[in-house]
Amino acid sequence: MALAWRVVDSMDTDEGLLDLRQRGENDFLITIDSRVLMNSSANMSEIVLSELACAGLKEIKQPKVLVGGLGMAFTLKAALDHLPADAEVVVAELNPIMVTWCQGPIAKLTNGAVDDPRVTVVISDVAKVIGEAAKKGKEQLFDAIILDLYEGPYEGDQGRGDYLYGKKALASSRAALKPGGVFAVWSEDPDQAFEKRLQAAGFSVNRQRPGRGGRRHVVYIARKTDK
Repeated sequence: MALAWRVVDSMDTDEGLLDLRQRGENDFLITIDSRVLMNSSANMSEIVLSELACAGLKEIKQPKVLVGGLGMAFTLKAALDHLPADAEVVVAELNPIMVTWCQGPIAKLTNGAVDDPRVTVVISDVAKVIGEAAKKGKEQLFDAIILDLYEGPYEGDQGRGDYLYGKKALASSRAALKPGGVFAVWSEDPDQAFEKRLQAAGFSVNRQRPGRGGRRHVVYIARKTDK
């Protein structure tokens, strides 16, 4: 008989109650308004997202990476595993309680990745961080921007994701990247309209669906071209 989930901690948000739940020793869920956002036992697509985004950055001096969304820090941990010791990783997270959880009850899942000396966490909307980098220019540009948000781009979203995945947002992300920089995005399902917007914004597009069988999420690896 499966063990029951228990609530470890909670926080009220504008979208509903944000819960950290645990079952057994190492099985965790994060839910919002009872909707599952992430599961500690299902994280392959998040790991692949960072692996592909950071491929080749170990050979670059002081690479700078932006991760949008901390979650359980699996995406962050995978990025750190593929970056050199002099890398700088900025994590933009809206809910400070996520940082508390990643430093506390779920720290063991990623060996305390959030406390790595290469990491700086800012409590802010990642769209704002991208916009600021785009405006400030050369010194603030990123080698990679990784968006691992629970609502990625998807067809029929009626414009709700425009501030991150729309035409203007993609132009801003491109401006926030160094030449040849990578814009990596997690998505629940393929979105052909998003792919077309990426190409129109000056990105080459590589779509991956990690895993075998069952529900396979989508990883977009878009590289800034010389457009």
